[in-house]
Amino acid sequence: QVQLVESGGGLVQPGGSLRLSCAASGSISSFNAMGWYRQAPGTQRELVAFITSRGSTHYVDSVKGRFTISRDNAKNTVYLQMNSLKIEDTAVYYCNADPGPKVPYYWGQGTQVTVSS
Repeated sequence: QVQLVESGGGLVQPGGSLRLSCAASGSISSFNAMGWYRQAPGTQRELVAFITSRGSTHYVDSVKGRFTISRDNAKNTVYLQMNSLKIEDTAVYYCNADPGPKVPYYWGQGTQVTVSS
């Protein structure tokens, strides 16, 4: 069992930046992928970005060009750099780990990101 702990959320003005971190309690180097999801009030949780074990990345269209996901396997940590933040980016952001076939995903507890003037 791997524990995921997110940090870095907070309140920021539109156009600002935040960097989220997700620290894993164990090695993530062999995991299929690591990702970030978000959930705003009254909406379903949506995938924001993920990065595979080989470093390939994928982003939802609404964050392309603004968010960057990266991973540091030596530190067992995944990051989400968020620039040019918009009000509609406000949500609880969850870290996710896909360990591989037939193994359930791991989830963090979430970190709140609020974009407001």
